[in-house]
Amino acid sequence: MTGLATARGRNLYSIQAMLLAVFMFALMDTAMKLLAARYPALQVAALRAMCSLPLVAAYVAWRGAFTGVFQVRWSMHLLRALLGILMLALFAFGLKKLSLAEAYAIFFIAPALITALSVLLLKERVDLARWLAIGVGLCGVLVVLRPSGAGFLTIGGLAVLGSAACYAVSAITVRVLARTDRSEHTVFWLIVMIAAGAGVLAAPDWVPLPASEIPLLCGLAVSGFIGQLAITEAFSRGEASSVAPFEYSALAWGVGLDWLLWRALPDGWTIVGAAIIIGSGLYLIRHEKDHAEAEHP
Repeated sequence: MTGLATARGRNLYSIQAMLLAVFMFALMDTAMKLLAARYPALQVAALRAMCSLPLVAAYVAWRGAFTGVFQVRWSMHLLRALLGILMLALFAFGLKKLSLAEAYAIFFIAPALITALSVLLLKERVDLARWLAIGVGLCGVLVVLRPSGAGFLTIGGLAVLGSAACYAVSAITVRVLARTDRSEHTVFWLIVMIAAGAGVLAAPDWVPLPASEIPLLCGLAVSGFIGQLAITEAFSRGEASSVAPFEYSALAWGVGLDWLLWRALPDGWTIVGAAIIIGSGLYLIRHEKDHAEAEHP
């Protein structure tokens, strides 16, 4: 009983950490959406990394992880940085065109994409039930992107879908890097490379930032940093199958922030599509837990 109570306690702690992470990331995305309305998407991606870099560097130093920071798999880190730049730039561009709720609904397809890519890139085995769930999730994305001719495959929706695909491939690279590199090094080099790479790409069209943007940039840095720490804590302390479903609480924050700041609410198709995507994601999470318990009773 003591072991069960301890596991439940860890899961409760991790769920609270996940809810905090999702809230912080919603605030971060709100800051990105506000910036994306005034600055190019690549500049927003660069600012996201540049603002977080001092906090990330301080965290790595506090963990004593600067030792061996240059002894990493550079090819994988460079690939992940490229994916990170594309992911942030596409997401920032998508936020120009979509509400937070619409963007989140489409981005929720990422877990299904990660499962599919694990077969292609990591040679993991995925059974028919999980392939069906992935197919259902993709159908949900099409619903969010609009089944009517007028709004079908909007440029903003495709940008967020591309961002989710970059995130999914990046998640696969993290699994590969975890075999050899420390997690602190993985986070540090991602932020450094995105700041440098996106900064260079954004330089020709860089729009000067007035001092009035400093509070927004500070909010972007702090919310992203706390969110990253919280989500790391959530998955390191609790069972992934218990914690992961609460990532979908982002939709509630998205709807609330959309209404509070822009007086916008998602339409019926977005709600239906989000329900389909979330349902398929929850099934994948539950199926994964049952599969793991069957292998390790």
